[in-house]
Amino acid sequence: MSSESAAVPFGLDEPNPLLIVISGPSGVGKDSVLEEMKARGLPFHFVITATTRPPRPDEVDGVDYFFLTQDEFARMIDEGELLEYAVVYQDYKGIPKSQIREALASSKNVIMRVDVQGAETVRNIVQDALLIFLTPQNEEELIRRLKKRNTETRESLKLRIATTRQEYNKIPLFDYIVVNKDDRLEETVDTIEAIIKAEQHKVQQRNVKL
Repeated sequence: MSSESAAVPFGLDEPNPLLIVISGPSGVGKDSVLEEMKARGLPFHFVITATTRPPRPDEVDGVDYFFLTQDEFARMIDEGELLEYAVVYQDYKGIPKSQIREALASSKNVIMRVDVQGAETVRNIVQDALLIFLTPQNEEELIRRLKKRNTETRESLKLRIATTRQEYNKIPLFDYIVVNKDDRLEETVDTIEAIIKAEQHKVQQRNVKL
């Protein structure tokens, strides 16, 4: 063995902060996953999405979403203030860049919840983003969850189901797939936490640039 052996890294630098994208079909439980992560007090920055749709009765502006007028949203598009945006069932949704940059600069992991179309856009813009696809156990379970929300007409339910079938074709864009089983929310979040921990122990770290 050579006497000039490589130095052993007994002390490792802090891992690079991650941009973690939680995505999946409508009704898969993305919001519930984020609420459980927040309830655990994880030291992450949770991105707030901007939208032009009206708030639901239990939603709070600046907490659940930034609820904007179409004129306000158009201004953000014109000024390049959005990481991604899209029309989702006739309403605009988008992710403001500023909060992500500030969180990454403070070495915080950033968690964002977007639809599959938005996740594809993020993948194209930020190659080192960590994309996690949430899925129910089967289509029947997804349909039952959508019906339980009581926010869908028969026509809109059919549209969401058709869209979901197309979204599953995008799974190869993602890094991980996690099954969010009924009544197993804690197990789902345990799995996501394990993924994040494993990513931050990799020799070759992701390096998010925005």
